[in-house]
Amino acid sequence: MPQNASAAALKALTEWWEDMGVDVDQSEIDAAMRAQQGAARESAPPVSDAPQATQGQERNSRKSRRNAQKSVSDWLSEAESLASAAASLDDLKSAIEGFDGCPLKQLCEKTVVFDGTQGAPVMVLGEGPGGQEDRIGLPFVGKAGQLLDKMLAAIGLDRKTNAFISNVNYWRPPGNRNPEADELAVCRPFVNRMIDLAQPKIIIATGGVAAKSLLDTKTGIMRLRGSERPFETPAGTQVPLVPMFHPAYLLRRPQDKSRAWRDLLLVQARLGEMGVEV
Repeated sequence: MPQNASAAALKALTEWWEDMGVDVDQSEIDAAMRAQQGAARESAPPVSDAPQATQGQERNSRKSRRNAQKSVSDWLSEAESLASAAASLDDLKSAIEGFDGCPLKQLCEKTVVFDGTQGAPVMVLGEGPGGQEDRIGLPFVGKAGQLLDKMLAAIGLDRKTNAFISNVNYWRPPGNRNPEADELAVCRPFVNRMIDLAQPKIIIATGGVAAKSLLDTKTGIMRLRGSERPFETPAGTQVPLVPMFHPAYLLRRPQDKSRAWRDLLLVQARLGEMGVEV
């Protein structure tokens, strides 16, 4: 990759690759970014000639310093307080959008909270936003989201009528890497409260990150999928959870779609047993 590529061009190219389902070598991207930044520093004018920082930059700098003074446990406590105070899903969305405790937020364009029908019998939880989701501000709207919509439609589900869609993390990680443990931890009170407020009949956890985080296990998605798992929030909401391959994985490995289809049929059967019409 050319070392003189601009940061904006590198970002756009990386996002385009991701949207096309191409595996991105983040180490190469990072190396190119460092090289570009080094070249920019060498060509920058002396400090005395540099323009004054804007008010927005100064506010962001003060905000970063203020945020650094809080520990993960401090932010976790704040997240728990904000989540418990939310009386509705719209209240919770506002609380998440105003929360600054996840370091990923400073790197993103938008906070991506939820989409779909509030009060729907099925809740779908993924691992976090991708490039397209970060630009639009809604979960599962890229190629993986389009496949998810087709998968749900195959068993009579639609985000416009009877499905509610969110993630276990609300900000896009750089290069679409997996969210780290601390990043997931500060989001978890919001996830739990969302489930308490939405009261779904069943949860579909798409991908290993979401399934392992929700079930607090290190077992991989290959072993988790294929059966229903019990799930309970700290507030006592009990919901059956069905782990499933993430649609992005199925785009890369379409040969595993038959396994995902069996998981969808499991969801359909359980809804039927509950007397839920879809």
